[in-house]
Amino acid sequence: MHIVVCIKQVPDSAQIRVHPVTNTIMRQGVPTIINPYDLFALEEALRLRDKFGGEVTVLTMGPPMAEDSLRRALTYGADRAVLLTDRFFAGSDTLATSFALATAIARISEVYGKPEIVFTGKQTIDGDTAQVGPGIAKRLDLLQLTYVSKIGKLDLDGGSIEVERRAEGGVQVLKTRLPVLITMLEGTNDMRRGSMKDALRAARAEVVKWGAKDAGIEDMTKCGLRGSPTVVKRVFAPGGRTDKAEFITFTDKTPIEFGDELVEAIFKRQPAVEDDLIKHAHEFAAY
Repeated sequence: MHIVVCIKQVPDSAQIRVHPVTNTIMRQGVPTIINPYDLFALEEALRLRDKFGGEVTVLTMGPPMAEDSLRRALTYGADRAVLLTDRFFAGSDTLATSFALATAIARISEVYGKPEIVFTGKQTIDGDTAQVGPGIAKRLDLLQLTYVSKIGKLDLDGGSIEVERRAEGGVQVLKTRLPVLITMLEGTNDMRRGSMKDALRAARAEVVKWGAKDAGIEDMTKCGLRGSPTVVKRVFAPGGRTDKAEFITFTDKTPIEFGDELVEAIFKRQPAVEDDLIKHAHEFAAY
């Protein structure tokens, strides 16, 4: 089994800065980390590899320094790392990024074997769009399972997978055929520490570096700024809330009386919550 995991090296959100003129993220001098959501995807891929065998290839697009994040992924146990780096990729939005990554995955399929599963995190902390994963699936004509909270059954012989997907109002259990792209939710697993053997291997390993032509990209107008129709008009910090907290005391009241008063106060301030609960109660009763 071959699994590809797309990760991204992102600025530490605690120290992020935005350029006042271009409205783009200023990465110079800001510590970088692996996008936290991608770590859940990586751990899930490694667990499937450990259980069913095969290889895990980690892919990222970025400047040469993104190699650091790939080597970190290798220390966790990934088998191979591919860095897609070229000056033509600078300034890519989600459309251009998904195009470049999808083309690179197609190239990986030719060189290292077609992946049964492509994993991504649900989104990145520097963009928060959650568009790249579905964009890759669309370009590669892959079935996609988004916001997955748990991998259930994987049948390699039958070519199917069953997952739990978080949705409004509950959890969906979905089954589909392979190959598939999965975006993992946060909190679905705990990232392993990695072994000393993997750490030593990661230090010596060769990170495969592909430029645009190496990855099979022929139309450069779909890359970088030229392939990015997104325009950031303004970046601003949200204003502070002016609502004051309302304190409710329960002196000389029983817990039941206090609970009734608290619920009544919540419904008074948020009438939509009461309507929604009544609606769900009727649906549950009908069920």
